[in-house]
Amino acid sequence: MKQFRRCQRILILSLLSLSVLAPVFFVSHRLKNLASVGRKEFIEDLATIKYRRDDLRLKSIQQESGEGLKEPRLVVYKDKDQNSTVRYSSSEDIRDLEMSAIDGETTNALANRNETDNEKEQGDEQVQQIRISNVFQEKGQFNSQLREITEARMKETRDLLHNKEAHHDRNVHTQSQRVTDEKIREMKDQLIRAKAYLNFAPPGSNSHLVKELRLRIKEVERAVGERTKDSELSRSALQKMRHMEASLSKASAVYPDCSAMTAKLRAMAHTTEEQVRSQKKQATYLVHLAARTTPKGLHCLAMRLTSEYFALEPEERQLPSQQKLRNLHDPNLYHYVVFSDNILACAVVVSSTVSAAVEPKKIVFHVVTDSLNFPAISMWFILNPPGKATIQIQNIDSFDWLFTKYNNPLLKQESSDSRFTFQLNHLRFYLPEIFPALDKVVLFDHDVVVQKDLTGLWHLDMKGKVVGAVQTCLKGKSSYRRMDSFLNFSDPFVAKSFDINACTWAFGLNLFDLQEWRKQNLTALYHRYLQMGSERPLWMAGSLPLGWVTFYKKTVALDRRWHITGLGYESELISMEVERAAVLHFDGIMKPWLDIAIGKYKQYWNKFVKFDHPYLQQCNIHE
Repeated sequence: MKQFRRCQRILILSLLSLSVLAPVFFVSHRLKNLASVGRKEFIEDLATIKYRRDDLRLKSIQQESGEGLKEPRLVVYKDKDQNSTVRYSSSEDIRDLEMSAIDGETTNALANRNETDNEKEQGDEQVQQIRISNVFQEKGQFNSQLREITEARMKETRDLLHNKEAHHDRNVHTQSQRVTDEKIREMKDQLIRAKAYLNFAPPGSNSHLVKELRLRIKEVERAVGERTKDSELSRSALQKMRHMEASLSKASAVYPDCSAMTAKLRAMAHTTEEQVRSQKKQATYLVHLAARTTPKGLHCLAMRLTSEYFALEPEERQLPSQQKLRNLHDPNLYHYVVFSDNILACAVVVSSTVSAAVEPKKIVFHVVTDSLNFPAISMWFILNPPGKATIQIQNIDSFDWLFTKYNNPLLKQESSDSRFTFQLNHLRFYLPEIFPALDKVVLFDHDVVVQKDLTGLWHLDMKGKVVGAVQTCLKGKSSYRRMDSFLNFSDPFVAKSFDINACTWAFGLNLFDLQEWRKQNLTALYHRYLQMGSERPLWMAGSLPLGWVTFYKKTVALDRRWHITGLGYESELISMEVERAAVLHFDGIMKPWLDIAIGKYKQYWNKFVKFDHPYLQQCNIHE
């Protein structure tokens, strides 16, 4: 009996244990399945960026279905200020956040229910909550990344639209600049058409249409005047343009023949081209005429100085002073030579050289001129001595040897331009005869300005050559010259004796070794070439081509910083090169003492002219 009761108790306890443990087992199994499936779901969310329908449904709470994730919608609008704005719709993001909140509430409710069912499984439930919270944390990170990407796209789109608007504004601004003279050009075209229609009218015609066209032409010509922009036109001008258009419409109805109009316009265009060509020729002629003509002020100055010179006593005309006479033949001093008939030009060359010199007392100037200008130039330097420097004025008529020994060879050249046959230009080929006691001289053209000290030039190694000069064979420079631009290489003698690709050089600033010149007897060579050139056209007239052939292969190149050319014809020289050059050369026809000079270079010459001198003021010579 006792044994039976014991077995009965054991069976009852077993059934009770089974009834207690079975629910615990089934609940814990369900929670594990929920955790694994939920985590797998959100991992797939991160990988495919899509929501999926959960295969496992909880009986306690019905799970909401997810929808596929859509891209944000782009909405672009423009306000009244033409400022475009980009806006993204965030309704899907809000719906995602709501779904996340519902999922969170569902998980929390499920966890609370499990806690009430069995307190023994509290540790397992905490682990499940941690896992689920990690999943939602990952989802929150995903949402934040999605927001960052969205903001970045918004910014890129905004910048793109801003750039497009800026480009559009620039195009509109450029287009507005291009059409600023549209009305002006249209009115000028109307004038041409109206004049063409007038030519169709019979001679002496005084019809109403002819009178109307003449009136409209006068009105439009007054309205346009010298204006170049549409903004300068008045309202009445636009009204006159409309009236002209109406009159032209009437004329086109009266003269409907298009071929006649085409022929007339072609004839008018041809006539206009001829007039332009004639005006250009006339302008060129006037410029060259101005270059050859002595300005009135310089002529007045020469007359006043000449009269003052002859008013002096013979002993007062002495130049230089007795104590400086020995300097004229001292080979250890720096001797500069200028051949000129221009008073102001000589004054600027001397004044600028002395002003820039470190040791002006070692400078000796030799100015050679003709008999007509000798008194005026002498008087100028008597009144304005060059400080510590020495100056000598010589007259070409005093060179008796030029006429007895060489029979005045300068008359052998023929040219329509007197500058090329000017005797003073060719005296440079007689330097050894003019200065027999000197070994070296520097020859200036009278259209130069000295900016730097030239002492270093005298210590230049001549390497057995006769002349030092700046080369003009550098392509791309305004001073570029080729041998065939002055020499006739179609002649067999020229083609055989000289290289067409030889480097050319410039006069203006030249260092001459007179000792080497005498050894090679180059003056005789010059006379030979001068005689040959007078017999047949071997080269152009002037001293430069004769200098190239006489000193061919006898020239040493100077650094370009010593001498810059082109200030008398080239207005686009590099300002830095002009500033650093030791000597500025106003070669060309636009000399600095003329009204046609290039304005931006004239200042370099003007600062050495004494405009406050009484004689210059009396002769109206101003800056």
